[in-house]
Amino acid sequence: MLRNVVVAQSGGPSAVINNTVRGIFDGCRAYPDVFGRVYAGWHGVEGILKEELLDLSAQREEEIQLLSVTPAAGAIGTCRYKLRQENPEDFNRVIEIFKAHDVGYFFYVGGNDSMDTAHKVSVMASEKGLDLVAVGGPKTIDNDVGDSEFKLIDHTPGYGSTARYFAQYIRNINEENMGSSPADPVMVVQAMGRKIGFIPAAARLADPNREMPLQIYLTESKLTLEQLGENVLDYLEKFGRCIVVVSEGFDVGGIGEVKDSFGHTSFGSSKMAVAQVVTNYINSLKLPVPGKARYQIPGTDQRNAMIYASTIDLDESYKVGMKCAEIARVDGNGWMGTILREPGDVYNVRYDKAPLEKVANSERFFPEAWIAENRFDVTDDFIRYARPLIGTDWPSIPLVNGLQRFTRFEMTFAEKRLGEYVPQSYR
Repeated sequence: MLRNVVVAQSGGPSAVINNTVRGIFDGCRAYPDVFGRVYAGWHGVEGILKEELLDLSAQREEEIQLLSVTPAAGAIGTCRYKLRQENPEDFNRVIEIFKAHDVGYFFYVGGNDSMDTAHKVSVMASEKGLDLVAVGGPKTIDNDVGDSEFKLIDHTPGYGSTARYFAQYIRNINEENMGSSPADPVMVVQAMGRKIGFIPAAARLADPNREMPLQIYLTESKLTLEQLGENVLDYLEKFGRCIVVVSEGFDVGGIGEVKDSFGHTSFGSSKMAVAQVVTNYINSLKLPVPGKARYQIPGTDQRNAMIYASTIDLDESYKVGMKCAEIARVDGNGWMGTILREPGDVYNVRYDKAPLEKVANSERFFPEAWIAENRFDVTDDFIRYARPLIGTDWPSIPLVNGLQRFTRFEMTFAEKRLGEYVPQSYR
């Protein structure tokens, strides 16, 4: 019997998250005898709670295919709303929505918190007598989903593109710093990554032969602001300039943190930026060269600059989405699609699955073995791990009148069958 599909996404988007959605959609429509209509939760689980189900099956093919080069979350929306155990009405509402629209398959694309949501919904559905297959689609630019041994998943879609962005960004910063160093000898660059250092570590991909005066400070490095300052002074003595890449989670003391609904620090909303604190501290020191330190903070373009997207990441994000649809059809409930690296010197991957309960709220930190002995660099083992993920070519981006062409869906929604509902956390 045909059962309908709901796909949704959660958390911070990426350059390739829509390609995973496209993979799920294509994987479902390839089996019209299994999957019915495909709906998208408009703005994630919030849209499900509000019974706002965007009808993807009613969209033009051109718009579906443009998901492959549409970054961020404008196509179907995302959210940071968390289904909490203390809010049972929210869970009940999700199940009521699925029953009302004959939904038998639920795909949730996101990070570790999203996998927890998918797992909780699958358990609740079983308890409420709803035959529901819930499958997670991995996404996080932080690369922090999974285990420290890289056996559950080697890397998550989104990370390769953000790593490529940062590698290219630092190369451009280096050109700027080489030219302006008599006046601006130190350039401080803040990278995303609350607690996990995979994004700032990608700066080393800009300079694998270590020819730049580059220092990288991961949250996991456990260095102090004073030690950072000493290291910068040393580089100024040796090279006359220094590029400092610092994780937004690097410990510089209180910065007036603002928390999101998941309890994570939202650095983009906090009162003081880490890069500004670091820059102020460096400028308080007696520099051995003329000039002052400056700082740059790339914003959400780290995760939505499609022109910097990795072609490898684009390909893998689509294929893991296709794998999620296969898992739902063949393996059933309670899995997340995964990417695993094959052994050998030539980069190759296979697509597999991991139990949702194992990846739900998992958190993989940057391996200690990949932090260099000086604590402000990464090792060649990290370079060998990350280099294949950024690809070797530019993506092909469709333009109209010189501007990027993004997916623009018709706002065609499933007919509402239940009453209005206000999510519990908003009451």
